[in-house]
Amino acid sequence: MDPFSDYDDYDAVGLAGLVAAGEVKPRQLVDAAALRIQAVNPAINAVIWQCLDQARDEAAHRAGGPFAGVPILIKDLVSDDGTPVTFGSVFFRDYVGEVTSEFRHRVDAAGFIEVGRTNTPEFGLLPTTEPALHGPTRNPWDLTRSSGGSSGGAAAAVAAGIVPLAQGSDGGGSIRIPASACGVFGLKPSRGRNPRRPPVSSDSVSVDGVLTRTVRDSAAFLDAIHGPTPGDEYWAPPPSGTFSEAVSADPGRLRIAYSVRDYRGIRVHPDCEAAIVDTAELLSTLGHDVVEAAPELDGATMGQAFLEIWAALAEHGFGNILGSAEELEPGVRHLRRLAGDLRTMRVLSRLTQRATNNPAFEPFTFTLVRRSAQRSPADLLTAQVSLQEASREAGRFLERYNVFLTPVLGSPPVPLGAIDQTLPWDEFTEMIARYVPFTPLANFSGLPAMSVPLFWTDDGLPMGSHFLGRFGDEETLFSLAGQLERARPWADRKPPVYADV
Repeated sequence: MDPFSDYDDYDAVGLAGLVAAGEVKPRQLVDAAALRIQAVNPAINAVIWQCLDQARDEAAHRAGGPFAGVPILIKDLVSDDGTPVTFGSVFFRDYVGEVTSEFRHRVDAAGFIEVGRTNTPEFGLLPTTEPALHGPTRNPWDLTRSSGGSSGGAAAAVAAGIVPLAQGSDGGGSIRIPASACGVFGLKPSRGRNPRRPPVSSDSVSVDGVLTRTVRDSAAFLDAIHGPTPGDEYWAPPPSGTFSEAVSADPGRLRIAYSVRDYRGIRVHPDCEAAIVDTAELLSTLGHDVVEAAPELDGATMGQAFLEIWAALAEHGFGNILGSAEELEPGVRHLRRLAGDLRTMRVLSRLTQRATNNPAFEPFTFTLVRRSAQRSPADLLTAQVSLQEASREAGRFLERYNVFLTPVLGSPPVPLGAIDQTLPWDEFTEMIARYVPFTPLANFSGLPAMSVPLFWTDDGLPMGSHFLGRFGDEETLFSLAGQLERARPWADRKPPVYADV
């Protein structure tokens, strides 16, 4: 193997096999990834920080683990002691991590070598990656389009051939949305499947995972990473075998429901509908029982309740920010004694704008914190009860069906700038609700879900098919994804912007 020209002929499992066989050295794989960052990153802006010298040093002695020597990109939301992490925020432009998460430790133990950090919207709050600090990540399939969010940098980097897989996280669709927008595979695991110590905000909504070109890479990654840590609030039942074994296993004859309407009854964009009808026909030819049906959910109430939770998470995250702010900005401790968090946020924003010409926090972040501060604990409890009722209905529905199929998005990837935070609040949130109507259900219910790249529009834009599974049953999703991948392979499809080095 020529590690430079043949690099993208292999997925991560394949590269790890070459390293184990002595056919290629980890240093060569790091250099191959570096060449590809240089080739395509100026066009797509997926990688916002590189650690190539450190990666080359690690490559000299990295041994052990199923992915020993394989390059990986880490999302710029993951704290790692001694490593810069900005969380996509102007305020954190100079911050260096002070703690390493258990998840990050497991990535290292699996043998991966970090080569850099990927772009993300501020604090991962939006379904597009266009932070004021780092600028937009552009979709390799169409540079005028969004790469999705919040793992948009990760998805774009994988789609453009920089690395075969990149770490992501998912609190409302943040793995699946960019996987759909960029034509790669992305699975959100069940709640409690992967460690969340220390939790960034809440153990109940967000999960860590990966975006990949192949299904087996996602399965092997989950095999290497999964499992609870002592004291975890949630845990998922262990699989019957390995997730990797599930990929090649016959899923059997599944009962699959599908819908082309969102949970408010609104029909999705014709391209999204075409993608799901096409996927449903493919599933039928593979022998599955496919029917049009959907759980009975009050989409309007569900959407408002999830927005309440999202705002509370933003406010809680801002509370954590203030702890770091005391180290980053003089006088913050004094400000906290004088005023509540909201006033402190305004003062910090003004101070930062004087230094950078950008406010410390973007409009959506600021508005979420303000809205949460205006709510009572009873409002938050009401929202939680509403979401739990929706979770129960989804669970009952999945007792009748093995899998529920919908689009990932309500429309094709939007143009950059379309998700405009300066719009009036009601107009802005309605836009988000129509664009991302399906993915949050998996987060607040804790169910596993995946985006599978099976369809491209006439304009050449990928459209992911979203599969929601039963709690703890990633094995069925992996088996189904493996079957679909064999029936309609996608890994060799390359976008116009691709690192052919």
